[in-house]
Amino acid sequence: MSTEPETTEDTGPGTPDTPEGPDTSEARDTTGAPDAPDAPNTPDTPDTPEPDAAGDEGPGGGAEPAEDESRAGGEDPGEGDGPAGSTGAAEGTGTAEGSGDRSEAAAELAAQRMERERIERRKAEKKGPIESGTKLSGSAADLLAAVRAVESGAKPLATVFAEPAPAPRRQAPEPVRRPQQPAPAAAPSGPAPETVESVRRVLARGGAPEALAPQVAAALGEAAGDTLQEDPWQLLRVGGVRPEQADGFARALLGTDCRPDDERRGRALTVWLLEQAALAGHTALELPALTAALAQRAVPDPDTAVQSTLAEGEALAFQDALEEPGAAPAPRQEGEEAGEEEERPVRVLVGLERYALAEESLADGLARLVNSPGEAAGPWAAVAAGVSGGAAELARAVAGHGLVLHTGGEAARAEPAALLGAARAAGLRAFAVCHTPDGRRRLGALPGGGDDASPASPIGTVAGVLTGAEGPGRDADGALDLDLLIVLDAPQLDVENAAMLVESLRDGARLVLSGDPAVLWSAGPGRVFADLLAARACPQIASRTPDPGPLGELVSGIGVGELNQVEAPGKEVVIVPVRDAGEAVHRTVQLVADSVPRAFGVAPEQTVVITPGHGGAAGTRALNSALKERLNPGPGRFGGFDPGDRVAYSPAPGRTVPGRVVTADVDGLHLECAGAPVVVPRERVEQRVRHGWALTAHQAVGGRWPAAVVVLPGDAAQALSRPWVYTAFGRAERHLSVVHGVDQALPKAVAETAAKARTTRLQALLRAQVPAAG
Repeated sequence: MSTEPETTEDTGPGTPDTPEGPDTSEARDTTGAPDAPDAPNTPDTPDTPEPDAAGDEGPGGGAEPAEDESRAGGEDPGEGDGPAGSTGAAEGTGTAEGSGDRSEAAAELAAQRMERERIERRKAEKKGPIESGTKLSGSAADLLAAVRAVESGAKPLATVFAEPAPAPRRQAPEPVRRPQQPAPAAAPSGPAPETVESVRRVLARGGAPEALAPQVAAALGEAAGDTLQEDPWQLLRVGGVRPEQADGFARALLGTDCRPDDERRGRALTVWLLEQAALAGHTALELPALTAALAQRAVPDPDTAVQSTLAEGEALAFQDALEEPGAAPAPRQEGEEAGEEEERPVRVLVGLERYALAEESLADGLARLVNSPGEAAGPWAAVAAGVSGGAAELARAVAGHGLVLHTGGEAARAEPAALLGAARAAGLRAFAVCHTPDGRRRLGALPGGGDDASPASPIGTVAGVLTGAEGPGRDADGALDLDLLIVLDAPQLDVENAAMLVESLRDGARLVLSGDPAVLWSAGPGRVFADLLAARACPQIASRTPDPGPLGELVSGIGVGELNQVEAPGKEVVIVPVRDAGEAVHRTVQLVADSVPRAFGVAPEQTVVITPGHGGAAGTRALNSALKERLNPGPGRFGGFDPGDRVAYSPAPGRTVPGRVVTADVDGLHLECAGAPVVVPRERVEQRVRHGWALTAHQAVGGRWPAAVVVLPGDAAQALSRPWVYTAFGRAERHLSVVHGVDQALPKAVAETAAKARTTRLQALLRAQVPAAG
């Protein structure tokens, strides 16, 4: 590895003036962001727009009233305080000068008399009715005439409301977009206003933030107010609420009746702990671990709390045998009856029904695939004959088995791509899915992958297939119309998505799960790919194709626990030492904006910054703020975003899609993600969109960029692990810069810190249904 490439010292971020983006008045009304000062010469938008204003994309009808007002005010000659008075004075002066036989005093008196007469005449005119067209002109005169006509009962002039020139513009935005507005359609899915109001009153009595009312109402249903009043600890069902906050809320509502041993408190804390475990990747918790966690939360009788939760059906309990697969049964002891079964050691698990049922359904579906008979003849023989090398080995395994696991790095993706192409050439219905749109793009660029941009492309994403937006369609029974499904990035599958995919496969279909087992596991609960590898219930094909170059050598060493010094003659790997977090942010901005583009020809938008977390002095928030100031400065008119900002869009928990801000309007924030337009409603922007120059490794997994800058500030040492470093370093295709501030914590994490264990049931469930493949 080499040292940092020559850099140009940063002279300061600077905020040069940039051209205005979309209409600022429109943006303020559509994104919910704080109002920013109006740009010069920008007409104010009325608080209540005209009926067709929602459809206007350009100047539209907003410019027409301004033109009318200027025309009405600028062409009124009669009532001017300045011009009229000046004219009268001039006339009086002219009369005095024209009578030479009069004295100066007489001329002054005559002028005063004429002025008084003019004033009296003006007062009389103001008291009388104003006839249309005498003192007003243009639209003002026509509008006044229309008002008089309506007051008198006559029909108003037809020309008043039919302006000739702008007529085509006013008719253009017909009510075509009105039915497409999301607000009315989404209203029934949200909690009713009266439910939210009842919850708000209960929250106010308990001293909780009233802003939580919509979330509580959505979590607890129509009777949320009564439910929360009867059981204040139900507040824990809202994300982000801590047990100590729920306890304080309960004390305020219940007073002296609030006790630590309250049965309602024990149940709520049990469910909360299981939900927190799911966020950490567990599908269940062992009973001793759950009771110990309850005891730490001051629950006097944890066993009773768990039993109460099970009795209410809010959680499920399981017993899984602990014997190893293939172990011979223990010999009978002397005096033991032949029919008496020996008691086997078991572990008792408690989990939420949602994840328990998904894991059981996944195990049943996988067992169905594994136990289905395979055919090595027919079209499958043609598939195996149509490929060579590692792809041929994979094809032969798929020909005889319903489920096959394939492991390897980035270069190994060529093998399932070749299998996909050969299967389709043999007339089989084959399809491949990836974790991200970028993974789909990379697979499509390989031989056999096909064109991922084509509507008939044999490549999609897991989310696209599950939602029906992508894929081959389904047969009459609801199963995917496929003979072969290849899933790449398989370590990113959680139990719910994996169960839905497996349930969608018909009997006799083949499933190939391919991925790199060394990367970070899924964001959702479970470790499907790792459990399948450990269960050894089906053939496993390990690719022998290594990732090339210094980056491939570095990442391969990390995978086996070694942080090696690699030769990088082209500065493919650069170490940038820093002393503190502030210097780490400064050097990161300098690398992305200057050093990497100049030394390697990689534009800033093609470089990803990866850091361990969102918070901290060098987390994603701090880095994105500094990178935005340097690369795309702006006021953040659209909920903190400006056109051109790089963003990380999360359509669902655990899924992150990189994108770019295009504009904003009444529909929300418009993004471009993987070449496709995305509209995020303004009320969801805060929860679903972040700036995306800097990501966490979990957000970046499944994607690759020409260059990557991995930031390791001193306070990140505790967050490092071998899978994290492997994933972060492996996101770079051509160049990797490591902003290094953790000293020896980096090699120690690579050598000693493995992935955190997750408690799951998939291995035990599979072993009960499928014999080990050996």
